[in-house]
Amino acid sequence: MIDFRYHIVSLISVFLALAVGIALGAGPLKETIGDTLTGQVQALRAEKETLRAEADVANADLQNSTTYIEAAAPQLLSGALAERRVAVIALGEVTEDEVDGLEAQLTAAGAEISGVVTLTETWTDPGMRSFRQALVGTLVEYLDPVPADDAGTDAELATALVQALTGANPQAPNEFSEPASVILELLSVDEKPLLTGADSVTAPADAIVVLTPQGTDDEDAVDDAEASAVASAQLAVLTAAQDGSEGAVLADAGTSTTSLTSLVLADDTLAEKITTVSGVDEVPGQVSVPLALNARIGGVNGHYGFAEGETTVPTKVTLAPVDRTPVPEPQPDDLTAPDGAAG
Repeated sequence: MIDFRYHIVSLISVFLALAVGIALGAGPLKETIGDTLTGQVQALRAEKETLRAEADVANADLQNSTTYIEAAAPQLLSGALAERRVAVIALGEVTEDEVDGLEAQLTAAGAEISGVVTLTETWTDPGMRSFRQALVGTLVEYLDPVPADDAGTDAELATALVQALTGANPQAPNEFSEPASVILELLSVDEKPLLTGADSVTAPADAIVVLTPQGTDDEDAVDDAEASAVASAQLAVLTAAQDGSEGAVLADAGTSTTSLTSLVLADDTLAEKITTVSGVDEVPGQVSVPLALNARIGGVNGHYGFAEGETTVPTKVTLAPVDRTPVPEPQPDDLTAPDGAAG
């Protein structure tokens, strides 16, 4: 059993050690410790200044590169989308800067922006599934062609959206067909709109750019099943955009490993059909979008960006001029029997 004397000895040892430490720190080791700490502080300060200088140089180089690309873009893009009307479908809320940057490069390529629409939460909200199914029952009456019976609600909605943006009147190609106008109105009803921006749509589009919003910090809070359903609906829009227009491009604000592009690349069928451009939140990606759309309209599919497996710059191709020749209105069958023919 440990007696009281043991405790006394232990306490005396502790105080002796403390006294020795104080004596050494205030005496023989004072200068050494102080010099060591001062040297470490100076070294850290110097390292901080070096890193700051390197960051300033890197930022300046990046800004110079961006400025150069912006200045060179008009020459690089000139005529790539001449006479083409391009509609932009945002898959969620995007900033004005994102849209403006993309529109600027499309316009530099000769394209006319025929409209910018944004899909609302109603497009994918699980609680609105019954509403979407009921709406599809009305929309299919105006679709031509009509999706297969087993296509599903996502595909039918996506087809309706694309036909609303591209449906031209054959007799007046610069105007929308009546079904297209009705579909656009149904998709943007005030009570529960599936999209906003319908008033920006001015003419039937020839091609489509599908724009993803930049990622948010609360993405991890989304349920896996819900995230999968959202992705499925977005991929349906991409597929319908490619099938229902001259060509479509996914303009993705992320990289090919953290975005919708990754889902396209993971599916061989989609990867062979859908053109993607990643990093469109920066100028290089924005410049690549018109070139990628030019290539896709010309029959060349690709995936563009700076990640592994992506091509850095799309190759511009020569496109055939757009044909907007009015088609004569069909005439009723002539039911009058020719002379001499049997009654």
